[in-house]
Amino acid sequence: MTKAIILSGAGRYADPWHPYPETSAVLAELARAAGFTVEISEDPDAALAGLADDVTLLVVNAGDPEGPDDTARVQPAASVTTEANAALDAAIDRGVGILALHAAAASLRAYPAYGRALGARWVRGESWHPPIDEAHVHVVGNHAIAEGLGDFTVFDERYTDFHLHDVIEPIAEHEEGGGRHPLVWAREFGRSRLVYDGLGHDTRSYESAEHRELITRSLEWLSHVPAATAEVE
Repeated sequence: MTKAIILSGAGRYADPWHPYPETSAVLAELARAAGFTVEISEDPDAALAGLADDVTLLVVNAGDPEGPDDTARVQPAASVTTEANAALDAAIDRGVGILALHAAAASLRAYPAYGRALGARWVRGESWHPPIDEAHVHVVGNHAIAEGLGDFTVFDERYTDFHLHDVIEPIAEHEEGGGRHPLVWAREFGRSRLVYDGLGHDTRSYESAEHRELITRSLEWLSHVPAATAEVE
C-alpha cells in the first residue's frame, strides 16, 4: 500500500469558516478506500519537515496561514520551515502526488514549491466567492479524471477569480458573472502530479456521490508517480 499524509487545518492553518477535522476525516476515508495508508497531521509545517521518502501522496486540506481573520498565529521556528521546504522540494523532485482542496489555494504560503505546483493562487482582495449554495459543476476537457463523469450539483462555495501563473488542465468549471471559472484542474510538473479541487468547504460537499467519485478518480491518477509521461527537467 502507498502512504498518504493529510495536512489538516489547525493552529495557524485553521480559520473560523472551515471544519477541517471533519473534512479531513472524510478525505482519509476516501484515501483509504483508494488503497492508501493514511496519517492526518494537524501540524502541516512539522509534517512537511519530517516528510519521509515513502510518502507518495500529500493531501492539503488547510487554510491561509496569514489570515485574513484576526486569530493569533504562532509561527514555526525558522529551522522547521527550512527543513520543510527542503523536504517538499525533494519529494517533488522524486515524484509525489498532491491533492489540494478548497482553501488550500491560499495555504502553505511559506513554501514556494507548493505555490508553483498549484498553478494558481487565491489572492486576497481579488479572489472571492458568492454565498455558499447549490452549485452546478460543469465537467470539461478530456483528462482521464473527467472521462465519463457528467455535470453535477453540490452544496458548496465556488471560488472565483484566482490568479493563474502557470498552465492548468481544467477538469471542472463553474459559472459566475456571465463567465466560466476553473474549479478543478490537474497538473504534471517534473515527476510529480497535482489535482486542485476547489470544492470541499464542509462535509455537505462530500454528500455528493459525484464529488466523491471525482476525488476517487483524482486519487487514482495521483497514485501514479513518478509520472512517466511528464517532462523531467
